[in-house]
Amino acid sequence: MAVLLLVTVVFAVPVHAYSSWGAVAAEVERILDQAKETFQQGDKAGAKELVNQAYFGPFEKDGMERAIRSNISAKRAAEIEYKFSRIKKMMDTGTPVADVSAAIAELVAMLKEYARQLDGSQSTPWSVFLSSFLIIVREGFEAILIIGAITAYLVRAGYRHLVGKIYQSAGAAIAASLLTAVAIGYVFDISGASQEILEGVTMLIAVVVLFSVSFWLLSKVEAQKWREFIEGKVQSSLTSGSSLALWFAAFLAVYREGAETVLFYQALLSGTGTSAAGVIGLGFILGCVALAVIFVAIRYGSLRIPLKPFFLGTSLLLYYLAFVFAGAGMKELQEGGLVSSTTAPVPLISPLGIYPTWETLAPQALLLLIAAAGLASQLLGLRKRRPTVNRAQA
Repeated sequence: MAVLLLVTVVFAVPVHAYSSWGAVAAEVERILDQAKETFQQGDKAGAKELVNQAYFGPFEKDGMERAIRSNISAKRAAEIEYKFSRIKKMMDTGTPVADVSAAIAELVAMLKEYARQLDGSQSTPWSVFLSSFLIIVREGFEAILIIGAITAYLVRAGYRHLVGKIYQSAGAAIAASLLTAVAIGYVFDISGASQEILEGVTMLIAVVVLFSVSFWLLSKVEAQKWREFIEGKVQSSLTSGSSLALWFAAFLAVYREGAETVLFYQALLSGTGTSAAGVIGLGFILGCVALAVIFVAIRYGSLRIPLKPFFLGTSLLLYYLAFVFAGAGMKELQEGGLVSSTTAPVPLISPLGIYPTWETLAPQALLLLIAAAGLASQLLGLRKRRPTVNRAQA
């Protein structure tokens, strides 16, 4: 499967329209200058469309966003994405032209600086290898965590025979990711906005699945509940709904990362040329080996962990990922133009999926409220059971 992904990446490399990242930044600046002039003339819709053209065209389609994310930092890439959205919001709300011009100038200055860094960095075999290695490890880490946690749960619950289905779901997700990447690049003329919406919807579906599984696992933290669950299920398999949720959670975890991983490798190959394919392939394969080691550590190491810490830790992990996906998913929908963007007085914390808009914070706040209510219910139920248990023991 790793070889299949690598071959797909090598032959799916798009033709680069620009000779350097500085040229990409210059093209973004040219389009944004047109947007500024259009806004000055009172055409808000036309100005916003030009901002979208700059973002989805040279910045994203030609790989600058992915290059910044891979070679500089994910936080810097997220900041630039937010600035694009903020400029559109300013135009939409009729912000004075001087303020819009200042925001555009700030964005262009950032792009030029990052372009200088990207163009100035010399690609050695070691740096190319390291970039390739880190791409697959970074993009695959979350998926490995989820699949490892789910398979470990199935083994501990006595459903070892269902582990194969989780692996099948991961394989199906990899195949679906490859097909999606190829379809986006060659079969369909899918706009950048549509890609963002597809990613956002996928993330939000994953939020529902991951949060449901997380909450369900949390309900099994208490040893008594776990024994009751095992006694009730020992002669049967999981219910169709539960097994489907676990299968779907694994599928979405891999699918979400798969297509994006292909795009990251396309950006890397575009910047280094196909002559570096061997080094990139080595980094990719060793990165897959590293992920396999992480998976084995989770899959088998968790068997030594007592039940309560295991279920609590697994539940918290899945909840954390759901929380991150909730913010990131809404951000993708904002970039796709499906959801508005209203600035909120919070810092950008990309590792937590926290972005400075009320729309991205809203689903995360909802998750916190539901989790708090669920935890309160768990504690209340535990207090009610304790007197009964004590009387029975007496």
